[in-house]
Amino acid sequence: MDEFSNIGAVACLEHIKHPISVARAVMENTPHVFLVGEGALNFALSQGFPKENLLVADSEKEWKEWLKTSNYKPVANIENHDTIGMIALDKHGNLSGACTTSGLAYKMHGRVGDSPIIGAGLYVDNEIGAATATGHGEEVIRIVGCHLVVELMRQGKSPQQACEEAVARIIRLTKLRNKKLEDIQVGFIALNKSGEYGAYCVQNGFQFAKHDHSGNTLIDANYFLKVGE
Repeated sequence: MDEFSNIGAVACLEHIKHPISVARAVMENTPHVFLVGEGALNFALSQGFPKENLLVADSEKEWKEWLKTSNYKPVANIENHDTIGMIALDKHGNLSGACTTSGLAYKMHGRVGDSPIIGAGLYVDNEIGAATATGHGEEVIRIVGCHLVVELMRQGKSPQQACEEAVARIIRLTKLRNKKLEDIQVGFIALNKSGEYGAYCVQNGFQFAKHDHSGNTLIDANYFLKVGE
């Protein structure tokens, strides 16, 4: 998503190594904003992306071991997903962002998480700020998380305050549904037009990287659930 609210997204896209690049091609080369499944694959091939076998031996072995029980229960902070979210402010003061993921491991076929859903896993408003998310996508979708973070910044909250409020809403809804907080992890990062940034998550284990004129810094995000501390 760029500073003009141009958007591109793909989901349920198999055999393509860099789906985020296909999403950008959707944004730049089609009148649409979201392609899925076979349509997304056919579009990717038409744009010159090679079709590849992306299944590696270790993953296939783990999957076959999982099939013995087929018990789908995502565990917080167990690295069975690989969401990467990026938000940026350029020298002209323009904001943009991108988000990409393979999704949770062993998910039901056809499952779509928050990452490709504009407003959930990513949102950019060039007047205000940008946000992206990681963690259990179902919880982010439930509150349209990144749109919420940006709208909270519009109301005057700092990026840090906005991330904390979004996590607080997830926590309230989780308790309302009688679910255990220990079973979920969601993290947000946010950036406003002034270059201020913030991050917050449900529980420990979320890091984010900051890059500016001083270089790269890896930061442990603050979190709500202080288990055993």
